[in-house]
Amino acid sequence: MKILAIRLKNLASLAGPIDIDFTQEPLAGAGLFAITGPTGAGKSTLLDALCLALFGTVPRLNDIGREAKVPDGDGEIPTSDPRNLLRRGTGSGFAEVDFVGVDGRRYRARWEANRAREKANGKLQLSRQSFYDLDSEQVLGSGKNEYKQLIETRLGLNFEQFTRAVMLAQSEFSAFLKADDRERSELLEKLTNTSIYSRLGQRAFARAREAGEAHAALKERASHLLPMPVDARAELDQRLEQAQHQLKADQAGERQLEQQRSGLIEQEQLQAQHAQARTALE
Repeated sequence: MKILAIRLKNLASLAGPIDIDFTQEPLAGAGLFAITGPTGAGKSTLLDALCLALFGTVPRLNDIGREAKVPDGDGEIPTSDPRNLLRRGTGSGFAEVDFVGVDGRRYRARWEANRAREKANGKLQLSRQSFYDLDSEQVLGSGKNEYKQLIETRLGLNFEQFTRAVMLAQSEFSAFLKADDRERSELLEKLTNTSIYSRLGQRAFARAREAGEAHAALKERASHLLPMPVDARAELDQRLEQAQHQLKADQAGERQLEQQRSGLIEQEQLQAQHAQARTALE
């Protein structure tokens, strides 16, 4: 992904409206730049606006207990609620980000919140998010459930991965280094687009496992085909040789018997002919 612009109004210490366009000079040709300023100038608010527009929350609110609440109008809201970033004394505010997604298309993500009747003392209303395709000029989604899936697909990162790999919050610079091997691997694959090598490795591992299982099965079958002892094999060879000699002797005897049979048949024929001739003579 590539951030093209950040826009915000009435968030924390920044009243705005503020429009930061990274496609225009001097930022377009800067390559590398720093966000500096005294405490309270709004440095963190710019980064909050980036996360707020994309994900509807900011990292620094995640460490605040859900049970803590602050007064609002005639009620209370959790301290961790991102609507607390709405600037005091204002009736509405927003955060908006233009970016290039992993598919090469340009998108606009927007978060906005307002008070009842846009009055500074009105009750906070539910925040809203919208997702817009700048290339096709089409609204892709506005509901929170569909928005989450759309933004993660276009960014290629979820909130946790984004805050650890793209934008580390204050005091969390070591979060990426402290992540376990699996988390770091997933992040690096998404950032460097090398997930194909993991898939190839998984397929190679599966093929190796199948080949190993086939080899083990063949070894199991071969384990039942033990070689015959030398003495037993020699005895069988001797018995085979004797059987072959006996076969030759039996074959010779068979030929002799066949000759005798032929002679007897011929003798019977001659005797029959003799009897017929004697009968004819008488």
